[in-house]
Amino acid sequence: MVILDRKVERGVLPVVLERMAEEPVIALEGARSVGKSTLLRSIAERHAVEVLDLDDPATRSAVAADPAFHAQGPSPVCIDEYQRVPEILDAIKAELNRDTRPGRFVLTGSTRWNALPRGTQSLTGRLDIVTIRPLCQAELDESSGLVLGLIDGSATLRSHNASTTTRADYIERVVAGGFPLALSRTARGRSRWLANHVRNSLERDVAEISRIRQAARLPELFARLASQTGQLLNMARIAGEVGLEERTTHDYIHLLERLFLIHRLPAWGRTLKARTSAAPKIHLVDSGVAAQVLGLSAERLASVNPTAQTEFGHLLETFAYGEVAAQAAWLDDVRALGHWRTRDGHEVDLIIERSDGGVIGIEVKASGRITDRDFAGLRKLRGLVGDDFVTGVVLHTGQHTYAADEKLHGIPLDRLWEGQVARESILTPPFSFDAGEQMPVDACEQSY
Repeated sequence: MVILDRKVERGVLPVVLERMAEEPVIALEGARSVGKSTLLRSIAERHAVEVLDLDDPATRSAVAADPAFHAQGPSPVCIDEYQRVPEILDAIKAELNRDTRPGRFVLTGSTRWNALPRGTQSLTGRLDIVTIRPLCQAELDESSGLVLGLIDGSATLRSHNASTTTRADYIERVVAGGFPLALSRTARGRSRWLANHVRNSLERDVAEISRIRQAARLPELFARLASQTGQLLNMARIAGEVGLEERTTHDYIHLLERLFLIHRLPAWGRTLKARTSAAPKIHLVDSGVAAQVLGLSAERLASVNPTAQTEFGHLLETFAYGEVAAQAAWLDDVRALGHWRTRDGHEVDLIIERSDGGVIGIEVKASGRITDRDFAGLRKLRGLVGDDFVTGVVLHTGQHTYAADEKLHGIPLDRLWEGQVARESILTPPFSFDAGEQMPVDACEQSY
């Protein structure tokens, strides 16, 4: 097992620096310990300023005693965990009333901005929010990733080399997740850290932003959500299993979203009716957190137990979603992420919609072997969106890249972070394959 022992350059850093040149306030939000503070320190170092760490009791007391004074520092004023002293937001507003130059403030917070109504009212229209996710594999492997190429049509989905990533390698990455402090530990230490992180988030962080009547139910609710990661959210079923009213369950799930412990991936559609008529998918913030909560070790996931194989499939989808969402956040051309499902059972695990309406579909399979049936949902989607369909890929754990038919490919999942991107258009493959008859592109002499 590789233990992270180096500083990782965050892919979202150029995005933050670019927005600092346009907006007076940038808010970096994301789960606790996801790397926001490290990113903020990097920004502060670039501008030779200090960080006001409001997790530090002495700093917190000083800022609370005189927020106006601390808001007048040299730009950018960098404030870590701003929600610990909400009064600082009023001081920032007062400063902006006098000076709205870009790059005045950079804030970090472990709760969503709209969880603090006061902050939302104070700085509406004056800030830009950037979500910081756990480290993705492209960042860990120092790669540009594949998502950009999928979105702008520049990816060459023909691989000359077979993937060398084994199923055991995928399992290790899934179980490890992307929290920097967890990745810096051994497997046993990582498990302890993740368990403590979940417990502290459910106990301390929840108490900071909300008083709930049945806080003791939150760990069980979170465990139920973990068991549904990568699946459609069934609110009524979870409420019944936990013994809560459905409305209360909805409120608690919303609370967990505000703490970035879970993400709801909405149903995708071109009309409001299409988006609201289907349930969202639920994804935990990190596949490593999900594995820890469910008690799924690498050894269990590697077993031939059918239940373990199903569990690995759900975790792998959450893992792939996290990778795609992280890389998509580095780009300006992404309008929306979602999942797609029809009444007759066709579905696509992840949809990326470009700003111009172009659509990319992604299916995730835990199998090393894919068949023609695995492209059914992508074909249906391609037929519905017509010329707006950019490409569709089935990510799998096998070795080879496959061409199914026009704009449809099967590629090893590790290509997501190995960044096999070339500046040329994806062309229509000259062949297809039937169910059970696979044609690896890298074994084919055809060129496209």
